[in-house]
Amino acid sequence: MDRAADRLLANVETVVRGKHDEIKLVLAALACGGHVLLEDVPGTAKTILARAIARSIRDTSFARIQCTPDLQPTDVTGLSVFDQKTREFEFRPGPIFANVVLVDEINRAMPKTQSALLEAMAEHQVTVDGVSRQLPEFFLVLATENPIEYEGTFPLPEAQLDRFFLRTTLGYPGLDDEVRVVNEQLHRHPLDDLEPVVSVDDVVELRHAVSDVYLDDLIQNWLVRLVRATRSVDEVEVGASVRGSVALDRLARAWALLQGRDYVVPADVERLFLPVLGHRLLLAPDVVLDEAETLEQIRRRCLELEPPPDVEPLRVEHSEVPAR
Repeated sequence: MDRAADRLLANVETVVRGKHDEIKLVLAALACGGHVLLEDVPGTAKTILARAIARSIRDTSFARIQCTPDLQPTDVTGLSVFDQKTREFEFRPGPIFANVVLVDEINRAMPKTQSALLEAMAEHQVTVDGVSRQLPEFFLVLATENPIEYEGTFPLPEAQLDRFFLRTTLGYPGLDDEVRVVNEQLHRHPLDDLEPVVSVDDVVELRHAVSDVYLDDLIQNWLVRLVRATRSVDEVEVGASVRGSVALDRLARAWALLQGRDYVVPADVERLFLPVLGHRLLLAPDVVLDEAETLEQIRRRCLELEPPPDVEPLRVEHSEVPAR
């Protein structure tokens, strides 16, 4: 594994217990410059995860946006305020200008506020009063949704969902990990003692390293055909977009890197199929199974239509990730 990613993962795991693969998945998105949608019930360390990532990287800022129906776009982006002394308008940036932004219960925000987030996530900028302002180079949105409460919510449109690199859950920790969490928070929260272990330059270098991960042409061709297969499955009304192909390619490279390899294997793509593509699929209205079961059925069907290629692991040139 890339040394910076290794340090970052180990540091975050000191406060988010028992979620090794889930944290690694979020860090893989970070390594791609992508945003993450966490669909989970309250109390599963979503906020702690976002804060831990921000604290683990030197000289980064963290902001939390609590979404409610009365949240206005300017509450997110900031606004221009008239200064009586200078007789000029002064822009006061909103919380979206932080490096790591937790957007809590994003589906409780009105569509116009969700649209403000869409521009920030897709174009790395916000526009206020006709002026576009760039966001920080290192910018990560972790948005949450509660999958069991729908009253007072506004479902995210497909265009918004497509901007998220992946969707995943954290879930509750196991018994031993939960006991450990209870004991660790008896006097103070471990997050209070968390120190940064990487720099923003390390994160930028990690993103460059992702581009260097080898993806065989046969696997890349199969990956794209697998995405295209979602557009012909009966249970799907609208399949994954080209953005889904790009995200799956990119995330497969990042996932391989975090697994300690500098090459992608078909199992990486199979593992990431649902986190990357599940939220990009518009299911047919006559589907009667629950969403999770339906998506797994779709995954199996796509793999039947487009089975993985028979590619021998490259053990000579691509056996280890170079030390960084």
